Amino acid sequence: MDAMASVMAFLQSLQGLPAYALLFGALAASGFGLPINEDVLLLAAAALTLRGVMDPLPLIAVAWCGLLFADGLVFHWGHRFGAPMLRHRALARMLPPARVAAMQDRMRRWGPASIFAVRFMPGMRTALFFAAGSMKIPYWHLFVFDGAAALVELPLLVYAVRAIGGRWQDILARVQQVQGVLVPALLAAIAAALLYLLLRRRKRPPPPP
Repeated sequence: MDAMASVMAFLQSLQGLPAYALLFGALAASGFGLPINEDVLLLAAAALTLRGVMDPLPLIAVAWCGLLFADGLVFHWGHRFGAPMLRHRALARMLPPARVAAMQDRMRRWGPASIFAVRFMPGMRTALFFAAGSMKIPYWHLFVFDGAAALVELPLLVYAVRAIGGRWQDILARVQQVQGVLVPALLAAIAAALLYLLLRRRKRPPPPP
């Protein structure tokens, strides 16, 4: 049984505080490289609120802290060890220099608000947060934008699962379908906001001499 299956089986056997502690620990451990699928774990935890294992609001609060801890840890590894680690042969196979450069270029183009969109990119989050850290982006940018994105994602996810009666497998399939549209839409909205601010700044009259 792999780590993800073990966590899922153990989570279903717990109740109350131990269940919240395991959820936080599993999410935090993903920041250390444990093969945990955050999306599947959160959907399963949301389904367990229907069985009284956890309550929705404490679940959202604990999951928010766990996600921010894991993302912050990955960001910190990039911030502290980014350049040397990215040149390491083993890591370069998983993250080719050209791909890292493209990620960093995207983040420079969109600014710190691009971190908001990263939360909605399963399969790419770890690499993108590591790349963001390697660019020496301030830590507060991560916590503000990633935290805001998690505050949007978690309540939607938990209450969507509860609305359909706990069939979290169906929700996961729908989330994966929507993400292909949601992420480009978010990036387009960010680009439009930045363009609006730039045009507004240019139209602002110069200060009097």
